[in-house]
Amino acid sequence: MKLNPEGKIVILTGAGVSRESGLNTFRDADGIWAQVRIEDVATPEAFARDPEGVQAFYNARRQGLRAAEIQPNAAHLALAELESDWPGEVLLVTQNIDDLHERAGSRNLIHMHGELFKARCEDCGSIHEWRGDLEVTSPCPACGDSGNLRPHVVWFGEMPFEMDRIAAELESCDLFLSVGTSGSVYPAAGFVQEVRMAGRGHTVELNLEPSEGRDLFHEHHHGPASEVVPDYVHSLLEGVGRR
Repeated sequence: MKLNPEGKIVILTGAGVSRESGLNTFRDADGIWAQVRIEDVATPEAFARDPEGVQAFYNARRQGLRAAEIQPNAAHLALAELESDWPGEVLLVTQNIDDLHERAGSRNLIHMHGELFKARCEDCGSIHEWRGDLEVTSPCPACGDSGNLRPHVVWFGEMPFEMDRIAAELESCDLFLSVGTSGSVYPAAGFVQEVRMAGRGHTVELNLEPSEGRDLFHEHHHGPASEVVPDYVHSLLEGVGRR
């Protein structure tokens, strides 16, 4: 496909992008939800019932993300390169709560499911960088209250962040890339359909294997993200003389 060099690109990424950096996925047979119950660690009710247990779960995940061996892979780097070198606008929407896209150099991005290295105060609503352990007794840096800080992540039963902006960007994009996502988790799984209904954007799936929504994509490239994403990005940039 020949894309207008000034065309807008919207990218959706999922757990498959970070898997090759050594992070566990949620829904694989050996993923996180096979080891713990969603109802115990990822709902507002769980936090109200057992705040210590929920904080301990996310503290362990922060510790894992801080490990020296967890680094951006070739897929993260290629998407950052696309944002940097593409003449038009590139927006990255990620379902991942890690910071690997930022470490790779992506800047115009939306964490629709939140960010592991942030905490939010349920009392005053302030959001803070938080890379260490978060305890039930940790005081909010803004209001000073203790007991009201929670991980800044979207739990089951909560609305993902910035959905109005995402919907507007999907409606006006010229190219939609879905990268490393199963197509089974809504609302993100419905993004490709939103693009198709707008009647404007070309839709491309870059995934380890066909997703549940594969029939909605105009184009498919299957294989490890660290291989198919750089290949596709480089073909786009070569098409506009940026590589």
